[in-house]
Amino acid sequence: MIILIGGEKGGSGKSCLAQNIAVYLAKYKEATVLMVDCDPQRTTSDWIQARSSNPQLPIINCVQLYGKIRNDLLSLENHYDFLVVDCGGQDNLALRAAMSVADHVLIPLRPKRRDLKTVPHMEDILSTCKMVNPKLNASFVMTQCPSLPNQASRILEAKEVCDSFGINVLDAITYSRNIYDDSEENGESVIEIDPKGKAAEEIIAIAEEMLAIEPGNSHEFS
Repeated sequence: MIILIGGEKGGSGKSCLAQNIAVYLAKYKEATVLMVDCDPQRTTSDWIQARSSNPQLPIINCVQLYGKIRNDLLSLENHYDFLVVDCGGQDNLALRAAMSVADHVLIPLRPKRRDLKTVPHMEDILSTCKMVNPKLNASFVMTQCPSLPNQASRILEAKEVCDSFGINVLDAITYSRNIYDDSEENGESVIEIDPKGKAAEEIIAIAEEMLAIEPGNSHEFS
């Protein structure tokens, strides 16, 4: 299965989400996982490098691929249970190529106007890729959400904007927590640092909700 974490907006925590989902799959699904870093910023590759320096952490393999990666992904998929593809925050060839073969694409967005402005363009990209890849499941996921109770309406409104474009929005979200940054610095996952913590619960909820989606049922593009 190929899981793509991508989108047009930078800074929404794509690499962090990809890394944590990869650890979830390896730990809770006992799966073989390969991370594919398509982001020129190499955030996930740097995370893997930090991780490999700690012998107590289970090994997760990683490769860097750019550009026309469709055939590479199809070939690699035969050797692993899951490919977790981390694409950078821009519409580029690698993002579209990955969408053309992915089973799931998660598009992280912060509940902010500048992030939500990318939704119409993402809907266009997804509609195009759906023609080539009918099995594609696409979902938006709200990340780095404010935890103050008086900000709850902001999260709900952001979800409604995404939903208005006929694209699935996960119920599960992540809140803005320091543990996400702390774990990434050390090549770890929030699941490994604090398995019973709130951040771990958020990642598990996102992964399980995504995997529970029936093939081809996550969106209804017009």
